[in-house]
Amino acid sequence: MTELRLHDTLAREKRVFVPADPGRVTMYACGPTVYNRAHIGNARPAVVFDVLARFLRHRYGAEAVVYARNVTDVDDKIIEAARNEGVDPETVAARYEAFYDSDMGALGVEKPELTPHATHNIPEMVAMIARLVASGHAYEADGHVLFYVPSDPDYGILGKRDRDAMIAGARVEVASYKKDPADFVLWKPSPPDMIGWESPWGRGRPGWHIECSAMIERHLGETIDIHGGGLDLIFPHHENEIAQSRCAHRGAPLARYWVHNGFLSMAGGEKMSKSLGNVITVGELLEQGHKGETLRLALLSAHYRQPLEWSGSLIAQSKATLDRLYRAGGDSAVGEVDPGVLGALADDLNTPLALSRLAAIDDAGVLRGSAALLGLLEGSHESWFRGEGDARVDALIAARADAKNRRDFAEADRIRAELAEEGIVLEDSAQGTIWRRA
Repeated sequence: MTELRLHDTLAREKRVFVPADPGRVTMYACGPTVYNRAHIGNARPAVVFDVLARFLRHRYGAEAVVYARNVTDVDDKIIEAARNEGVDPETVAARYEAFYDSDMGALGVEKPELTPHATHNIPEMVAMIARLVASGHAYEADGHVLFYVPSDPDYGILGKRDRDAMIAGARVEVASYKKDPADFVLWKPSPPDMIGWESPWGRGRPGWHIECSAMIERHLGETIDIHGGGLDLIFPHHENEIAQSRCAHRGAPLARYWVHNGFLSMAGGEKMSKSLGNVITVGELLEQGHKGETLRLALLSAHYRQPLEWSGSLIAQSKATLDRLYRAGGDSAVGEVDPGVLGALADDLNTPLALSRLAAIDDAGVLRGSAALLGLLEGSHESWFRGEGDARVDALIAARADAKNRRDFAEADRIRAELAEEGIVLEDSAQGTIWRRA
């Protein structure tokens, strides 16, 4: 059996993956903060860790893998969005979580085994904060509870930057009640008109970092096998998770492997970011007529740790690749996984190499079985080439067939040309006419 090797951010090298318990392989990936629509950059970690989860289930069995991806449904951005709309934060969070699930589903992202919500785990957060206060790793000040960074001599171990550099490179909140500039909030006060929960430190709500630590402890255990997320989460989010979890668990590590995906940028631009305004949402791309599977392949076209430049040409190339694969795979039953594809994914999820291996497979069943490990070719040949069942297109194709039967070839050619102007290609065969978007 080919060994799975993953690049561990903490170790700064690829390591052979050996789960603590092969009968219960645990993975946690940071999920969405649900205050607006997910952009295509937000979709990259969802797709990457979906592929990793598929690989782990293939290797250890579906029943052995416990993959959790959280939902941050209480956050200052959610509160602000709700205030601007004049609705409850719960309304905003529920709406955008539904959008997120729909968008990721369109990209072929399977639902994780667990989807813990921050608002469903408040008692666990309060309990963890209380342990940190009792052990001297946290303190109360001005209605807040903060983690005392100097209490953890190993703080910064993930990013391997010195403390001054970390503070200089982060948007550290300046507050008079902090004992140290690097200290971060575990609990913050909520006024009566704002969402909040009762706690030993008064009515309030959790800070962002404590959410993941408490949910991991409750649902997966003190130390998990794999913790994943985007490169931008290494500091401060994951660094803070590591510190508070380690201090709450008497030195036990939070995760045995840390896996981070690289940034996605618009062509010729900076990292895609809502704060920079250089984003395109998954919903917008779908509304433009791009299939979710095309977007998924585009996200997998570069190695997950490398930067990826998003462009129209990348989408077109991914669509053309899927056209070829669907023609080769047909509607064959799903077969075994090609050893070359399996080996490529076992080498730190080398999806570009895996995709190149797919192109060389000449057995349709093996092709579909191998592609399924990447979340590809899961639809039928007909549904791929016929599009999404556009009633208007179907009616025009029927009208063209009728014109051909009447030997009105000029009208048939006119309809073909009209559809071609819309980027729709017709393919005639003895079985009839199918259509696809070019």
